[in-house]
Amino acid sequence: MTETELREKVAGYTRFPPRGKLNIYSDTTEFMSIQSGDILELGGVYYLVRGEEVEGRFGLDGEPKYWVKRVIDLEDGCSKIIKLVFHEKFLMQLGSLQIECFRSPVKEARILDKVRGDLRFMQGINILDSSGNQVRIIDRIQGDRYYDQIHNLQMDHETYFHERFPAIFDNVVGCIAAINRLHEMGELHGDIRNDHILIERESGKYRWIDFDYTYDWAENPYGVDLYGLGNILLFTTGKGFHNLPDLTACGPEGMKMRSCLEPADMSLFFKYRIANLRKLFPYIPDSLNYVLLHFSQGARVFYEHTDELLQDLRACRPDITSD
Repeated sequence: MTETELREKVAGYTRFPPRGKLNIYSDTTEFMSIQSGDILELGGVYYLVRGEEVEGRFGLDGEPKYWVKRVIDLEDGCSKIIKLVFHEKFLMQLGSLQIECFRSPVKEARILDKVRGDLRFMQGINILDSSGNQVRIIDRIQGDRYYDQIHNLQMDHETYFHERFPAIFDNVVGCIAAINRLHEMGELHGDIRNDHILIERESGKYRWIDFDYTYDWAENPYGVDLYGLGNILLFTTGKGFHNLPDLTACGPEGMKMRSCLEPADMSLFFKYRIANLRKLFPYIPDSLNYVLLHFSQGARVFYEHTDELLQDLRACRPDITSD
């Protein structure tokens, strides 16, 4: 594509025609230098950069992710997300254990290939840029974060649990089945969170995003993923997380509930997060609470494989009914 053709294409997607020299990058190593209005040339296709994605957690938008670009494919006008190579490491605290986690663009690229056509996962392709960087070009999912969907429900917990929870539970079990398939392929998600499930607006499908984290834990290779799924189950069952300080803020009734709680009732992941939700909401079935307690400080037995968790969730489904 000539520069004149590129300018014409870009002009069709911007309010103001580009002036001066177009910045075209085929080497994405210095991703901080790539700005809105620049062009990425990858695999013979040109993409107009429109900005960066932001890290969204707990219902808020945070810092820009400068290695994740929002782009327009100048061939067909489709919106895409382009993830450039960025390496980082950190230690995750899980009970008394510290587990090293790190980003792996190659691992995410491999998973994209393996889940192609499975719409329970984000979809995309992998391209090596001119310097051999593993670039992932992701189809944008139009929808809302699961975290926001739950928090935006305007109803008390009991109404939620009897009227909305059964259908939501079924969708979440479908998400866990998708992770089980990933594990059966010998892969990890690596960063399972409530905001890494998007609910596609048009179809209502629940879809996993962001597979670039991984971790080293030889004793329990799927453990971090499983504890991430446990957090999603706590969040889903509780219509949000419930922490000890929240009960204190609820006055005498909250203090009465707090007095019934023991250290064994707390989450193994977060020591102030309540895992024994039946003590707060006695209408939660024992069979479901039994699953939640596998992720508590009082647990004697832990899930080692996702299919074990799935079996218990499917077994408790008859106890979860919609009025």
